[in-house]
Amino acid sequence: MDLGLTGRVAMVTGGSRGLGKQIAQTLGREGCKLSICARSRDSLDETLMELRSQGYEAEGTVADVTDPEDGVRFYEDTLSTLGNPDILINNVGGRRGSTDFQETTMEQFQEGLEVNLMSAVRLSRLVLDHMKHQKWGRIINISSIYGREHGGSIDYMTGKAGLIAFSKHLALQMAPFNVLVNSVAPGSIDFPGSTWDRFQKTQSPETVKEFVNKNLPMGKFGWPEPIGEIVAFLASDKADLVTGACVNVDGGQSKSLF
Repeated sequence: MDLGLTGRVAMVTGGSRGLGKQIAQTLGREGCKLSICARSRDSLDETLMELRSQGYEAEGTVADVTDPEDGVRFYEDTLSTLGNPDILINNVGGRRGSTDFQETTMEQFQEGLEVNLMSAVRLSRLVLDHMKHQKWGRIINISSIYGREHGGSIDYMTGKAGLIAFSKHLALQMAPFNVLVNSVAPGSIDFPGSTWDRFQKTQSPETVKEFVNKNLPMGKFGWPEPIGEIVAFLASDKADLVTGACVNVDGGQSKSLF
């Protein structure tokens, strides 16, 4: 199915590994021009080489988008190399504190909100004027099932829940301009270097088996490819009636109805 994304400029935060890399690869396959950022120069260069070897037009910026100045630089680099972004994928995230509030410092809590929420808020503000002007834009925020129900560290859950709420509120404001805003809520997705990769390497086989049996109805951890496919669909005109939604991609892991 041709998603009609050829020539669209897509920004992907955290695009050098894991879900961000998979999202970039899928959007590249659909003909998007890719602008990715990562904190590591080596990781960024390796991924850019891989994307270009697959025939995709890709540019990159070394940036930590929790730093407001780095976020602006990533945006400005995209403008100068590829043009105005049509699609923004806010993918970065991660836990900074503990599941126990009293064991989580205020600095950790603030850092968790920066990486899981505020980085997306700031980048969304930067791209909106052009999207509104051209009457076409897509902002897709990668949240988590732990933004919809209990789970993860307290800073992570709070930030990801806020990201879903932000997406919904912004979607209703931008709908008249054909700027569609949605979020995606992955479950326990396994890839090299992920939380769940480390979990499997550091815990006993019995502990891992117990977690899988208790939490994963499909009997296995998830994988990145379905996330990329959902994001590409939401970025396309095939999903032109979908805005303000949060789509679970979790193999039935989450328990909540809404």
